[in-house]
Amino acid sequence: MIDDFEALKVISEHRDQAVVVATMTANFIWPQVSTNPGLDLMFSGAMGKASSIGLGLALARPDKQVIVLDGEGSLLMNLGTLVTIAEMSPRNLVHFVLDNNVYRTSGGQPVPNVGKTSYTGLAEAASYANVYSFDDLLSFKNDIERVLKQAGPTFITLKTIPAKERPPYPLTLTSSIISRFRAALQSA
Repeated sequence: MIDDFEALKVISEHRDQAVVVATMTANFIWPQVSTNPGLDLMFSGAMGKASSIGLGLALARPDKQVIVLDGEGSLLMNLGTLVTIAEMSPRNLVHFVLDNNVYRTSGGQPVPNVGKTSYTGLAEAASYANVYSFDDLLSFKNDIERVLKQAGPTFITLKTIPAKERPPYPLTLTSSIISRFRAALQSA
Protein backbone atom coordinates (compact mmCIF):
# COMPACT_ATOMS: atom_id res chain seq x y z
CA MET A 1 0.00 0.00 0.00
CA ILE A 2 1.03 3.58 -0.67
CA ASP A 3 1.23 6.46 1.80
CA ASP A 4 -1.23 9.06 0.45
CA PHE A 5 1.10 11.99 1.25
CA GLU A 6 3.90 10.36 -0.77
CA ALA A 7 1.54 9.56 -3.65
CA LEU A 8 0.35 13.15 -3.84
CA LYS A 9 3.95 14.40 -3.77
CA VAL A 10 4.67 12.26 -6.83
CA ILE A 11 1.64 13.67 -8.65
CA SER A 12 2.69 17.20 -7.75
CA GLU A 13 6.21 16.64 -9.06
CA HIS A 14 4.77 15.60 -12.46
CA ARG A 15 1.74 17.88 -12.82
CA ASP A 16 3.47 20.63 -14.81
CA GLN A 17 0.77 23.28 -15.51
CA ALA A 18 -2.23 21.01 -14.91
CA VAL A 19 -5.29 22.22 -13.06
CA VAL A 20 -5.84 20.09 -9.94
CA VAL A 21 -9.25 19.55 -8.36
CA ALA A 22 -9.05 18.01 -4.88
CA THR A 23 -11.62 16.93 -2.33
CA MET A 24 -11.78 15.17 1.03
CA THR A 25 -8.42 13.67 2.19
CA ALA A 26 -6.59 15.20 -0.76
CA ASN A 27 -7.97 18.62 0.19
CA PHE A 28 -5.94 18.46 3.41
CA ILE A 29 -2.73 17.06 1.91
CA TRP A 30 -2.51 18.65 -1.55
CA PRO A 31 -1.78 22.23 -0.35
CA GLN A 32 1.24 20.81 1.52
CA VAL A 33 2.83 19.37 -1.65
CA SER A 34 1.48 21.44 -4.55
CA THR A 35 4.01 22.94 -6.95
CA ASN A 36 1.51 25.36 -8.52
CA PRO A 37 -1.13 26.43 -5.98
CA GLY A 38 -2.67 29.03 -8.28
CA LEU A 39 -4.10 26.23 -10.43
CA ASP A 40 -5.42 24.22 -7.47
CA LEU A 41 -9.13 24.05 -6.77
CA MET A 42 -9.91 22.40 -3.43
CA PHE A 43 -13.50 21.53 -2.64
CA SER A 44 -14.82 21.40 0.88
CA GLY A 45 -18.37 20.33 1.56
CA ALA A 46 -18.77 18.83 -1.91
CA MET A 47 -18.10 15.14 -1.32
CA GLY A 48 -18.61 13.21 -4.53
CA LYS A 49 -18.42 16.21 -6.84
CA ALA A 50 -14.70 16.57 -7.64
CA SER A 51 -14.93 14.39 -10.75
CA SER A 52 -17.96 16.30 -12.07
CA ILE A 53 -16.21 19.62 -11.51
CA GLY A 54 -13.06 18.23 -13.11
CA LEU A 55 -15.10 17.12 -16.12
CA GLY A 56 -16.57 20.59 -16.53
CA LEU A 57 -13.13 22.20 -16.35
CA ALA A 58 -11.67 19.66 -18.80
CA LEU A 59 -14.45 20.37 -21.31
CA ALA A 60 -14.22 24.14 -20.84
CA ARG A 61 -10.42 24.19 -21.11
CA PRO A 62 -9.30 21.43 -23.50
CA ASP A 63 -5.93 23.20 -23.67
CA LYS A 64 -5.22 22.37 -19.98
CA GLN A 65 -4.71 18.99 -18.39
CA VAL A 66 -7.12 18.54 -15.48
CA ILE A 67 -6.21 16.22 -12.62
CA VAL A 68 -8.92 15.13 -10.18
CA LEU A 69 -7.84 13.90 -6.73
CA ASP A 70 -10.78 11.91 -5.41
CA GLY A 71 -11.40 9.35 -2.69
CA GLU A 72 -13.26 6.11 -3.12
CA GLY A 73 -15.84 7.24 -0.56
CA SER A 74 -16.45 10.38 -2.60
CA LEU A 75 -16.62 8.44 -5.84
CA LEU A 76 -19.22 6.10 -4.33
CA MET A 77 -21.47 9.11 -3.77
CA ASN A 78 -21.46 9.93 -7.48
CA LEU A 79 -20.76 6.76 -9.46
CA GLY A 80 -22.71 8.08 -12.44
CA THR A 81 -19.85 10.47 -13.09
CA LEU A 82 -17.77 7.56 -14.46
CA VAL A 83 -20.21 6.92 -17.30
CA THR A 84 -20.63 10.63 -17.99
CA ILE A 85 -16.87 11.21 -18.13
CA ALA A 86 -16.41 8.22 -20.43
CA GLU A 87 -19.17 9.43 -22.76
CA MET A 88 -17.83 13.00 -22.92
CA SER A 89 -14.34 11.53 -23.36
CA PRO A 90 -12.14 14.50 -22.42
CA ARG A 91 -8.63 13.68 -23.58
CA ASN A 92 -7.18 16.03 -20.94
CA LEU A 93 -8.79 14.51 -17.81
CA VAL A 94 -6.86 12.35 -15.33
CA HIS A 95 -8.95 10.98 -12.45
CA PHE A 96 -7.04 9.68 -9.41
CA VAL A 97 -8.88 7.80 -6.66
CA LEU A 98 -7.20 7.33 -3.28
CA ASP A 99 -8.57 3.96 -2.17
CA ASN A 100 -7.92 3.48 1.53
CA ASN A 101 -11.05 1.42 2.39
CA VAL A 102 -12.40 4.06 4.80
CA TYR A 103 -14.08 7.44 5.07
CA ARG A 104 -10.94 8.98 6.52
CA THR A 105 -12.08 12.56 7.05
CA SER A 106 -15.10 11.52 9.14
CA GLY A 107 -13.38 9.06 11.46
CA GLY A 108 -12.30 5.98 9.52
CA GLN A 109 -15.61 4.20 9.02
CA PRO A 110 -15.35 1.46 6.36
CA VAL A 111 -16.74 2.29 2.92
CA PRO A 112 -19.53 0.01 1.65
CA ASN A 113 -18.39 -3.33 0.23
CA VAL A 114 -14.88 -2.66 1.49
CA GLY A 115 -12.20 -4.66 -0.27
CA LYS A 116 -14.65 -6.17 -2.77
CA THR A 117 -15.17 -3.30 -5.19
CA SER A 118 -12.73 -2.67 -8.01
CA TYR A 119 -12.81 1.03 -8.81
CA THR A 120 -10.57 0.46 -11.81
CA GLY A 121 -13.03 -2.24 -12.87
CA LEU A 122 -15.89 0.26 -12.64
CA ALA A 123 -13.96 2.83 -14.70
CA GLU A 124 -13.06 0.17 -17.25
CA ALA A 125 -16.70 -0.94 -17.51
CA ALA A 126 -17.70 2.71 -17.97
CA SER A 127 -15.24 2.87 -20.92
CA TYR A 128 -12.50 5.20 -19.70
CA ALA A 129 -9.73 5.26 -22.33
CA ASN A 130 -7.04 4.22 -19.81
CA VAL A 131 -7.34 2.50 -16.45
CA TYR A 132 -4.57 1.79 -13.92
CA SER A 133 -4.16 0.61 -10.36
CA PHE A 134 -1.07 0.99 -8.19
CA ASP A 135 -0.41 -0.46 -4.75
CA ASP A 136 3.28 0.38 -4.38
CA LEU A 137 5.03 3.73 -4.61
CA LEU A 138 7.97 2.60 -6.76
CA SER A 139 5.75 1.27 -9.57
CA PHE A 140 3.70 4.44 -9.42
CA LYS A 141 6.81 6.64 -9.62
CA ASN A 142 8.12 4.62 -12.55
CA ASP A 143 4.87 4.88 -14.55
CA ILE A 144 3.36 8.27 -13.71
CA GLU A 145 5.05 10.22 -16.48
CA ARG A 146 3.78 7.80 -19.14
CA VAL A 147 0.31 7.66 -17.57
CA LEU A 148 -0.06 11.44 -17.49
CA LYS A 149 0.94 11.79 -21.16
CA GLN A 150 -1.79 9.50 -22.51
CA ALA A 151 -4.91 10.86 -24.13
CA GLY A 152 -7.72 10.38 -21.62
CA PRO A 153 -9.92 10.13 -19.90
CA THR A 154 -7.55 8.26 -17.63
CA PHE A 155 -8.49 6.65 -14.31
CA ILE A 156 -5.94 5.63 -11.67
CA THR A 157 -6.66 3.88 -8.40
CA LEU A 158 -3.98 4.35 -5.77
CA LYS A 159 -4.28 1.75 -3.01
CA THR A 160 -3.37 3.80 0.05
CA ILE A 161 -2.85 3.00 3.72
CA PRO A 162 -6.07 3.18 5.77
CA ALA A 163 -6.14 5.82 8.49
CA LYS A 164 -8.88 6.70 10.95
CA GLU A 165 -7.99 10.31 11.59
CA ARG A 166 -7.93 13.33 9.34
CA PRO A 167 -4.55 14.41 7.99
CA PRO A 168 -2.82 16.84 10.40
CA TYR A 169 -3.25 19.85 8.10
CA PRO A 170 -5.95 22.50 7.86
CA LEU A 171 -8.86 22.03 5.49
CA THR A 172 -8.70 24.42 2.56
CA LEU A 173 -12.04 26.14 2.17
CA THR A 174 -13.15 26.63 -1.42
CA SER A 175 -14.28 30.18 -0.67
CA SER A 176 -10.74 31.13 0.39
CA ILE A 177 -9.13 30.18 -2.93
CA ILE A 178 -11.78 30.68 -5.63
CA SER A 179 -10.69 34.21 -6.66
CA ARG A 180 -7.04 33.15 -6.86
CA PHE A 181 -8.00 30.07 -8.91
CA ARG A 182 -10.12 32.08 -11.38
CA ALA A 183 -7.33 34.60 -11.92
CA ALA A 184 -4.71 31.88 -12.43
CA LEU A 185 -6.91 29.94 -14.85
CA GLN A 186 -7.71 33.07 -16.88
CA SER A 187 -4.04 33.93 -17.22
CA ALA A 188 -2.94 30.36 -18.00
